Amino acid sequence: MILTGPEITEAAADGRITISPFVPEQVNPNSYNVRLGETLLAYTDEVIDPYRSNPTSAVQLGEEGHVLRPDQLYLGHTVESVGSEVYVPLLFGRSSVGRLGLFVEITAPIGDIGFVGQWTLMLSPVRPLRVYPGMKIGQIMFFVSLGRIDLYDGKYQGSEGPQASRYWADRMALP
Repeated sequence: MILTGPEITEAAADGRITISPFVPEQVNPNSYNVRLGETLLAYTDEVIDPYRSNPTSAVQLGEEGHVLRPDQLYLGHTVESVGSEVYVPLLFGRSSVGRLGLFVEITAPIGDIGFVGQWTLMLSPVRPLRVYPGMKIGQIMFFVSLGRIDLYDGKYQGSEGPQASRYWADRMALP
């Protein structure tokens, strides 16, 4: 089951969902709009290696925005800190943004129950596209879970700003 807009509002008010800051105008019939934060990361090496930490460069978005290039993966973040210990959040790009040729969160839309933080957004444009801080970039839906809940307590908990991949950390933790 998917939570409706009024239920998202109620759950945010009573603490079943964390959305901070919460803006009532961003509630949709069955989702909540999230906005693009002020920082973008881009990997700087020609080849990204999942078995090591990869260097990134940061861009601070000003009111003039920033042009995303099709040959680059950008990591952005939501303005809002979002999560729940009760519901499963899923983040999707807004259709209006998709119609501009920007892929948002194609491979990792699911949030674990218990994660609360700013969401890192994987942004891939099909052609040059200017983005602005605070623009509505995605929407989060909340799903009812079934069964025993094991809360997320992973490496991205409490994230602020965009987070580069820490895939390499998982490999280092293997026996």
